[in-house]
Amino acid sequence: MYSFPPIAAAIGLAHTVVTGLTGFFEPMLAASAAAVAVVTLTALVRLAVLPLNYAQVRGEKARARIMPRLMAVREEHGDDPQRLTAEMQKVYTEEGVSPLAGCLPMLAQTPVFIALYGLFITPEIGGEPNSLLTRTLGGVPLGATLPDAFAAGGQGPVVFAVLLAVIALVAWASRQWLTLPQLRQNAAAGQPAVPGLGVIAYLPFITVAIAAFVPLAAGLYLAASTAWTVAERLVLRRVIPD
Repeated sequence: MYSFPPIAAAIGLAHTVVTGLTGFFEPMLAASAAAVAVVTLTALVRLAVLPLNYAQVRGEKARARIMPRLMAVREEHGDDPQRLTAEMQKVYTEEGVSPLAGCLPMLAQTPVFIALYGLFITPEIGGEPNSLLTRTLGGVPLGATLPDAFAAGGQGPVVFAVLLAVIALVAWASRQWLTLPQLRQNAAAGQPAVPGLGVIAYLPFITVAIAAFVPLAAGLYLAASTAWTVAERLVLRRVIPD
């Protein structure tokens, strides 16, 4: 998979960026420079997709505004799925709202995560040894996973425990401050209850499970990105008018 030319090119680009950022931070941060470079890359990616996230929050507010129209359409054409779909799309078009806008930020970030994951499991980049695999955080190689850390002993389990605790805390904040308020808003607007919808409130915790099995560097990316998401969404929901 990682030898596939487009993916290999993305990994090579990620290697160039992370190596350059590492060199910049190394005089100040020494051994932790590569870890900070990963977090910096995360911030740069999130800044790049900020317009998409802005559009996503605007879309959320717009969908909440047109919910009464959508419910009226559902009641009128609920027994005709084809007509229902057409009428709902008509409402979205008239209101200038895209039902797919919420997917764009995640789709935009997925290639970066794949490239970063591949970067820290690939022993060679462009035919040369991958020097980033020797970089560490708290004495733990950035390419190590949680099972590797337990097998090696030392500070590895502690570093991963702190990382997973941070991600779990961010997941809790996402559930309390973002997901649950949104579900309550939907209920207050009279949106029909969907069986199993409450499970969505616990989806942020999936990130904890993912971080337990990916390289430490990818876990850092997840921690930084999810923390950014919570802070960014809270700010955007305040500054974007209803």
